[in-house]
Amino acid sequence: MPLADAVAAAAAVGVDRIVHVACDVPSIEGIGAVLDAHPGVVVGAVALHPNDAARHGAAGDLDAAYRVVEAALADQRVRAVGETGLDYYRTGPDGIPAQQDSFRWHIDAAKRHGLPLQIHDRDAHDDVLRILAEEGPPERTVLHCFSGDLQVARRALDLGCHLSFAGTVTFKSARELRDALAITPLDRLLVETDSPYLAPHPHRGARNASYLVPITVRLMAGVLGVAVPILCQALSETSDRVYGAWSDPV
Repeated sequence: MPLADAVAAAAAVGVDRIVHVACDVPSIEGIGAVLDAHPGVVVGAVALHPNDAARHGAAGDLDAAYRVVEAALADQRVRAVGETGLDYYRTGPDGIPAQQDSFRWHIDAAKRHGLPLQIHDRDAHDDVLRILAEEGPPERTVLHCFSGDLQVARRALDLGCHLSFAGTVTFKSARELRDALAITPLDRLLVETDSPYLAPHPHRGARNASYLVPITVRLMAGVLGVAVPILCQALSETSDRVYGAWSDPV
């Protein structure tokens, strides 16, 4: 789906604020054009995805990639550092040191720029939380597409993190994820697509986009035992608190 169509489809169902995540060098270099096309609706987040960090580490050009991230962070429409973190699913042991070094670099970058940190965590819960604790999490830290269980959620919340849930929370097999959602305070809660992946049930396997967010929100409201309008208001307020108001001048 072309980006303009995706933005229009989202607006038609009441999703009027989108964070566009650029997490490899070409997309980071092109983020300005995306933000130019959708002022007041789309804001940006930039970082090296952990898998890309491992590739740059192996190629010996990680410092050059960091400079691309730094340049993009000068744009006031870029509201977050992310997604950074650790991914042990696709990257083997040889890539772990570069991933961990990159994660620490991005934590520092978020603090230096006064921006929230968005964390990608796949099969790496213990190391993600350990490094966060060692470095000290930025004031606004989001575990993107949260995939942990009740214990991981409690540890992350104790560190001051926000938990962002994607379509996976609607999957029938995701009982542990729903248990984690159930203990998350409304003021630490976010929702997302992780587009184009992880479309919510009953669209599982289809290409995901922001117009499907209401399905996830309705499921979340049921788990939390709150009315959908109350949850929507809480999500809106938390989004503004974490990322800044979308209408803020740049």
